[in-house]
Amino acid sequence: MTQSNRILIIKLGALGDVILAMPHIRQIVAAHPDAGITLLTAPEYADIVAGEPGLAVTAFRRRGSVEMSRLLVWLHRQHFGVVYDLQGSLRSRIMTRFSGAWRRIGRRPDRAYTHAPDAAGKELHAFDELNRLLECAGIKPAVPRLDFEAGAPARHMISDWLETHGVRDSRLVLFHAGSSERWLSKRWDEQHYAELARLLMLRDFTVVWIGGEADRDLNRRLSSVCGLDATGAFDFRQLIALGQQAAFAVASDSGPMHILAAAGLHVYAFFGPTDWRRSHAIGQQGRVLTNPVSCSPCHLPVCPPEKRHLCLDAISAADIVTRLEKDGLL
Repeated sequence: MTQSNRILIIKLGALGDVILAMPHIRQIVAAHPDAGITLLTAPEYADIVAGEPGLAVTAFRRRGSVEMSRLLVWLHRQHFGVVYDLQGSLRSRIMTRFSGAWRRIGRRPDRAYTHAPDAAGKELHAFDELNRLLECAGIKPAVPRLDFEAGAPARHMISDWLETHGVRDSRLVLFHAGSSERWLSKRWDEQHYAELARLLMLRDFTVVWIGGEADRDLNRRLSSVCGLDATGAFDFRQLIALGQQAAFAVASDSGPMHILAAAGLHVYAFFGPTDWRRSHAIGQQGRVLTNPVSCSPCHLPVCPPEKRHLCLDAISAADIVTRLEKDGLL
Protein backbone atom coordinates (compact mmCIF):
# COMPACT_ATOMS: atom_id res chain seq x y z
CA MET A 1 0.00 0.00 0.00
CA THR A 2 1.40 3.39 -0.98
CA GLN A 3 1.96 6.18 1.50
CA SER A 4 -0.96 8.19 0.11
CA ASN A 5 -3.30 5.28 0.89
CA ARG A 6 -2.34 5.06 4.55
CA ILE A 7 -4.47 7.34 6.69
CA LEU A 8 -4.40 8.08 10.42
CA ILE A 9 -7.28 9.53 12.44
CA ILE A 10 -6.41 10.83 15.91
CA LYS A 11 -9.17 10.93 18.53
CA LEU A 12 -7.75 10.17 21.96
CA GLY A 13 -10.72 11.07 24.17
CA ALA A 14 -12.62 11.82 26.24
CA LEU A 15 -15.56 9.40 26.21
CA GLY A 16 -18.22 11.87 25.11
CA ASP A 17 -15.91 13.43 22.54
CA VAL A 18 -15.18 10.06 20.95
CA ILE A 19 -18.92 9.34 20.70
CA LEU A 20 -19.56 12.75 19.14
CA ALA A 21 -16.78 12.19 16.61
CA MET A 22 -18.00 8.81 15.36
CA PRO A 23 -20.16 10.25 12.52
CA HIS A 24 -17.12 12.23 11.33
CA ILE A 25 -14.84 9.20 11.56
CA ARG A 26 -17.33 7.26 9.43
CA GLN A 27 -17.40 10.09 6.88
CA ILE A 28 -13.62 9.97 6.59
CA VAL A 29 -13.71 6.19 6.08
CA ALA A 30 -16.43 6.56 3.42
CA ALA A 31 -14.39 9.23 1.62
CA HIS A 32 -11.36 6.89 1.31
CA PRO A 33 -12.78 3.49 0.30
CA ASP A 34 -9.45 2.15 -0.97
CA ALA A 35 -7.27 3.36 1.89
CA GLY A 36 -5.93 1.61 4.95
CA ILE A 37 -7.27 3.71 7.82
CA THR A 38 -6.12 3.56 11.45
CA LEU A 39 -7.81 5.26 14.39
CA LEU A 40 -5.55 6.20 17.28
CA THR A 41 -7.46 6.40 20.57
CA ALA A 42 -7.10 5.61 24.27
CA PRO A 43 -7.46 1.95 25.37
CA GLU A 44 -10.62 2.65 27.37
CA TYR A 45 -12.43 3.86 24.23
CA ALA A 46 -11.32 1.14 21.82
CA ASP A 47 -14.52 -0.87 22.42
CA ILE A 48 -16.63 2.01 21.11
CA VAL A 49 -15.12 1.68 17.65
CA ALA A 50 -14.51 -2.07 17.67
CA GLY A 51 -15.91 -3.67 14.55
CA GLU A 52 -16.31 -0.43 12.58
CA PRO A 53 -16.00 -1.34 8.87
CA GLY A 54 -12.83 -0.15 7.17
CA LEU A 55 -11.17 0.96 10.40
CA ALA A 56 -8.25 -0.50 12.32
CA VAL A 57 -7.78 0.66 15.91
CA THR A 58 -4.53 1.35 17.75
CA ALA A 59 -4.67 2.14 21.46
CA PHE A 60 -2.34 4.68 23.03
CA ARG A 61 -1.89 5.07 26.78
CA ARG A 62 -1.82 8.82 27.25
CA ARG A 63 0.23 8.99 30.44
CA GLY A 64 3.99 9.29 30.56
CA SER A 65 6.83 10.47 28.36
CA VAL A 66 8.00 6.89 27.71
CA GLU A 67 4.67 5.95 26.10
CA MET A 68 4.70 9.15 24.07
CA SER A 69 8.24 8.47 22.84
CA ARG A 70 7.28 4.94 21.81
CA LEU A 71 4.25 6.24 19.96
CA LEU A 72 6.26 8.84 18.05
CA VAL A 73 8.70 6.15 16.90
CA TRP A 74 5.75 3.98 15.83
CA LEU A 75 4.15 6.89 13.97
CA HIS A 76 7.32 7.66 12.06
CA ARG A 77 7.63 4.03 10.94
CA GLN A 78 4.03 3.78 9.69
CA HIS A 79 4.53 6.20 6.78
CA PHE A 80 1.05 7.65 6.91
CA GLY A 81 0.27 9.90 3.95
CA VAL A 82 -2.70 11.70 5.52
CA VAL A 83 -3.51 12.53 9.14
CA TYR A 84 -6.86 13.82 10.42
CA ASP A 85 -6.36 15.27 13.90
CA LEU A 86 -9.85 15.31 15.43
CA GLN A 87 -8.41 15.91 18.91
CA GLY A 88 -6.70 19.27 18.52
CA SER A 89 -4.62 19.07 21.71
CA LEU A 90 -0.95 19.88 22.11
CA ARG A 91 -0.16 16.16 22.31
CA SER A 92 -2.11 15.34 19.14
CA ARG A 93 -0.52 18.25 17.27
CA ILE A 94 2.92 16.86 18.14
CA MET A 95 1.80 13.44 16.88
CA THR A 96 0.48 14.94 13.67
CA ARG A 97 3.64 16.90 12.97
CA PHE A 98 5.91 13.96 13.80
CA SER A 99 3.98 11.57 11.56
CA GLY A 100 5.69 13.00 8.48
CA ALA A 101 2.41 12.83 6.54
CA TRP A 102 2.34 15.08 3.49
CA ARG A 103 -1.29 16.09 4.22
CA ARG A 104 -2.24 16.96 7.79
CA ILE A 105 -5.74 18.26 8.61
CA GLY A 106 -6.60 19.88 11.95
CA ARG A 107 -9.46 21.63 13.73
CA ARG A 108 -7.95 25.11 13.68
CA PRO A 109 -4.87 26.81 12.18
CA ASP A 110 -1.53 25.60 13.51
CA ARG A 111 1.95 24.92 12.14
CA ALA A 112 1.32 21.20 12.64
CA TYR A 113 -1.24 21.20 9.84
CA THR A 114 -1.21 21.71 6.10
CA HIS A 115 -4.99 22.22 6.06
CA ALA A 116 -7.32 23.66 8.71
CA PRO A 117 -10.44 25.81 8.75
CA ASP A 118 -10.35 29.35 10.08
CA ALA A 119 -10.71 29.64 13.85
CA ALA A 120 -14.30 28.95 14.89
CA GLY A 121 -16.45 31.00 17.23
CA LYS A 122 -16.48 30.05 20.91
CA GLU A 123 -20.16 29.10 20.76
CA LEU A 124 -19.82 26.59 17.91
CA HIS A 125 -20.77 23.08 18.95
CA ALA A 126 -17.96 20.51 18.88
CA PHE A 127 -19.89 18.48 16.28
CA ASP A 128 -20.09 21.46 13.94
CA GLU A 129 -16.43 22.26 14.53
CA LEU A 130 -15.48 18.79 13.31
CA ASN A 131 -17.71 19.27 10.29
CA ARG A 132 -15.68 22.37 9.40
CA LEU A 133 -12.58 20.16 9.47
CA LEU A 134 -14.24 17.70 7.07
CA GLU A 135 -15.29 20.45 4.70
CA CYS A 136 -11.76 21.85 4.72
CA ALA A 137 -10.58 18.41 3.57
CA GLY A 138 -13.21 18.23 0.82
CA ILE A 139 -15.41 15.71 2.66
CA LYS A 140 -19.18 16.02 3.05
CA PRO A 141 -20.21 17.06 6.58
CA ALA A 142 -21.56 14.45 8.95
CA VAL A 143 -25.26 14.31 9.82
CA PRO A 144 -25.93 14.96 13.54
CA ARG A 145 -27.19 11.47 14.27
CA LEU A 146 -25.57 8.86 16.50
CA ASP A 147 -25.99 5.26 15.44
CA PHE A 148 -24.59 2.55 17.69
CA GLU A 149 -25.73 -1.06 17.71
CA ALA A 150 -25.97 -2.60 21.18
CA GLY A 151 -25.80 -6.16 19.85
CA ALA A 152 -27.66 -9.27 20.92
CA PRO A 153 -25.35 -10.24 23.84
CA ALA A 154 -25.76 -6.80 25.43
CA ARG A 155 -29.54 -6.83 24.94
CA HIS A 156 -29.83 -10.28 26.51
CA MET A 157 -27.67 -9.24 29.47
CA ILE A 158 -29.81 -6.16 30.11
CA SER A 159 -33.03 -8.14 29.78
CA ASP A 160 -31.77 -10.59 32.42
CA TRP A 161 -30.59 -7.74 34.68
CA LEU A 162 -33.96 -5.96 34.54
CA GLU A 163 -35.82 -9.19 35.22
CA THR A 164 -33.56 -10.05 38.15
CA HIS A 165 -34.17 -6.63 39.72
CA GLY A 166 -37.90 -6.59 38.97
CA VAL A 167 -37.73 -3.48 36.80
CA ARG A 168 -40.42 -2.75 34.21
CA ASP A 169 -38.95 -1.18 31.07
CA SER A 170 -41.49 1.63 30.76
CA ARG A 171 -40.92 2.72 34.39
CA LEU A 172 -37.13 2.75 34.30
CA VAL A 173 -35.24 6.03 34.80
CA LEU A 174 -31.45 6.33 34.58
CA PHE A 175 -29.51 8.82 36.70
CA HIS A 176 -25.86 9.72 36.29
CA ALA A 177 -25.20 12.06 39.21
CA GLY A 178 -21.41 11.98 39.06
CA SER A 179 -18.62 13.45 37.01
CA SER A 180 -14.91 13.22 36.64
CA GLU A 181 -13.15 13.90 39.94
CA ARG A 182 -11.46 16.79 38.12
CA TRP A 183 -14.87 18.37 37.41
CA LEU A 184 -16.81 18.39 40.67
CA SER A 185 -18.46 21.66 39.60
CA LYS A 186 -20.49 19.71 37.00
CA ARG A 187 -22.45 17.90 39.70
CA TRP A 188 -25.98 18.91 40.68
CA ASP A 189 -26.50 18.94 44.45
CA GLU A 190 -26.61 15.45 45.93
CA GLN A 191 -29.67 16.20 48.08
CA HIS A 192 -31.53 17.50 45.03
CA TYR A 193 -30.82 14.22 43.23
CA ALA A 194 -32.08 12.22 46.21
CA GLU A 195 -35.25 14.31 46.37
CA LEU A 196 -35.89 13.90 42.63
CA ALA A 197 -35.45 10.14 42.96
CA ARG A 198 -37.98 10.07 45.82
CA LEU A 199 -40.50 12.09 43.81
CA LEU A 200 -40.18 9.74 40.84
CA MET A 201 -40.44 6.67 43.08
CA LEU A 202 -43.80 8.02 44.31
CA ARG A 203 -44.90 7.94 40.68
CA ASP A 204 -43.93 4.27 40.39
CA PHE A 205 -40.62 4.77 38.58
CA THR A 206 -37.49 2.78 39.37
CA VAL A 207 -34.33 4.89 39.46
CA VAL A 208 -31.05 3.23 38.51
CA TRP A 209 -27.82 5.05 39.41
CA ILE A 210 -25.16 4.45 36.75
CA GLY A 211 -21.53 5.46 36.45
CA GLY A 212 -17.95 4.35 36.86
CA GLU A 213 -15.45 4.01 39.67
CA ALA A 214 -15.32 7.77 40.31
CA ASP A 215 -19.06 7.67 41.04
CA ARG A 216 -19.05 4.69 43.38
CA ASP A 217 -19.23 6.47 46.76
CA LEU A 218 -21.78 8.99 45.49
CA ASN A 219 -24.02 6.30 44.01
CA ARG A 220 -23.80 4.23 47.19
CA ARG A 221 -25.08 7.17 49.23
CA LEU A 222 -27.84 8.02 46.77
CA SER A 223 -29.05 4.44 46.33
CA SER A 224 -29.30 4.12 50.12
CA VAL A 225 -32.08 6.71 49.87
CA CYS A 226 -33.85 4.98 46.97
CA GLY A 227 -33.11 3.29 43.69
CA LEU A 228 -30.67 0.67 42.46
CA ASP A 229 -26.89 1.09 42.47
CA ALA A 230 -25.51 -0.10 39.13
CA THR A 231 -22.06 1.47 39.40
CA GLY A 232 -19.68 -0.27 37.01
CA ALA A 233 -22.29 -2.85 36.06
CA PHE A 234 -22.42 -2.12 32.34
CA ASP A 235 -19.99 -1.68 29.49
CA PHE A 236 -20.59 0.67 26.55
CA ARG A 237 -22.81 -1.68 24.53
CA GLN A 238 -24.79 -2.75 27.58
CA LEU A 239 -25.43 0.86 28.56
CA ILE A 240 -26.72 1.51 25.04
CA ALA A 241 -29.07 -1.47 25.46
CA LEU A 242 -30.17 -0.26 28.90
CA GLY A 243 -30.85 3.23 27.56
CA GLN A 244 -33.05 1.75 24.85
CA GLN A 245 -35.28 0.30 27.57
CA ALA A 246 -35.60 3.40 29.77
CA ALA A 247 -38.23 6.15 29.87
CA PHE A 248 -35.72 9.00 30.25
CA ALA A 249 -32.45 9.94 31.94
CA VAL A 250 -31.08 12.77 34.08
CA ALA A 251 -27.33 13.32 33.96
CA SER A 252 -24.35 15.59 34.39
CA ASP A 253 -22.40 16.89 31.40
CA SER A 254 -20.47 13.63 31.04
CA GLY A 255 -19.63 10.62 28.93
CA PRO A 256 -22.70 8.64 30.08
CA MET A 257 -24.85 11.59 28.96
CA HIS A 258 -23.58 11.08 25.40
CA ILE A 259 -23.94 7.28 25.57
CA LEU A 260 -27.58 7.52 26.66
CA ALA A 261 -28.29 10.08 23.96
CA ALA A 262 -26.75 7.67 21.43
CA ALA A 263 -29.29 5.10 22.65
CA GLY A 264 -32.07 7.42 21.49
CA LEU A 265 -33.16 8.24 25.03
CA HIS A 266 -34.51 11.59 26.25
CA VAL A 267 -31.57 12.89 28.32
CA TYR A 268 -31.98 15.88 30.64
CA ALA A 269 -28.49 17.18 31.35
CA PHE A 270 -27.13 19.76 33.78
CA PHE A 271 -24.85 22.47 32.42
CA GLY A 272 -23.35 25.21 34.54
CA PRO A 273 -19.56 25.47 34.48
CA THR A 274 -19.41 24.24 30.87
CA ASP A 275 -21.08 25.72 27.80
CA TRP A 276 -24.07 23.68 26.68
CA ARG A 277 -23.95 25.36 23.28
CA ARG A 278 -20.62 23.63 22.60
CA SER A 279 -21.11 20.26 24.26
CA HIS A 280 -24.76 19.25 24.62
CA ALA A 281 -25.54 15.70 23.54
CA ILE A 282 -26.66 15.34 19.93
CA GLY A 283 -30.39 15.91 19.59
CA GLN A 284 -30.75 16.94 23.23
CA GLN A 285 -30.34 20.73 23.11
CA GLY A 286 -33.99 21.12 24.10
CA ARG A 287 -33.38 19.19 27.34
CA VAL A 288 -30.54 21.25 28.78
CA LEU A 289 -30.94 22.05 32.49
CA THR A 290 -29.22 25.26 33.58
CA ASN A 291 -29.77 28.40 35.61
CA PRO A 292 -28.42 31.36 33.61
CA VAL A 293 -26.16 33.39 35.88
CA SER A 294 -23.51 35.90 34.88
CA CYS A 295 -20.55 33.67 35.81
CA SER A 296 -21.71 30.69 33.72
CA PRO A 297 -19.96 29.11 31.90
CA CYS A 298 -16.88 29.61 34.06
CA HIS A 299 -14.96 26.45 33.01
CA LEU A 300 -13.77 26.08 36.61
CA PRO A 301 -13.49 22.53 38.01
CA VAL A 302 -14.60 23.74 41.47
CA CYS A 303 -17.08 26.53 42.07
CA PRO A 304 -15.76 29.41 44.24
CA PRO A 305 -17.67 29.37 47.57
CA GLU A 306 -18.95 32.92 47.15
CA LYS A 307 -20.73 31.91 43.92
CA ARG A 308 -22.72 29.21 45.78
CA HIS A 309 -22.93 27.03 42.65
CA LEU A 310 -26.10 28.87 41.63
CA CYS A 311 -25.81 27.81 37.99
CA LEU A 312 -26.94 24.33 39.07
CA ASP A 313 -27.97 24.23 42.71
CA ALA A 314 -30.66 26.89 42.28
CA ILE A 315 -32.52 24.30 40.20
CA SER A 316 -34.81 22.27 42.47
CA ALA A 317 -36.11 18.71 42.17
CA ALA A 318 -39.60 20.20 41.80
CA ASP A 319 -38.35 22.23 38.83
CA ILE A 320 -37.25 19.02 37.10
CA VAL A 321 -40.58 17.32 37.80
CA THR A 322 -42.41 20.29 36.31
CA ARG A 323 -40.21 20.10 33.23
CA LEU A 324 -40.85 16.36 32.83
CA GLU A 325 -44.59 16.93 33.18
CA LYS A 326 -44.49 19.66 30.56
CA ASP A 327 -42.69 17.30 28.18
CA GLY A 328 -45.28 14.57 28.71
CA LEU A 329 -42.95 12.09 30.41
CA LEU A 330 -44.83 11.99 33.73
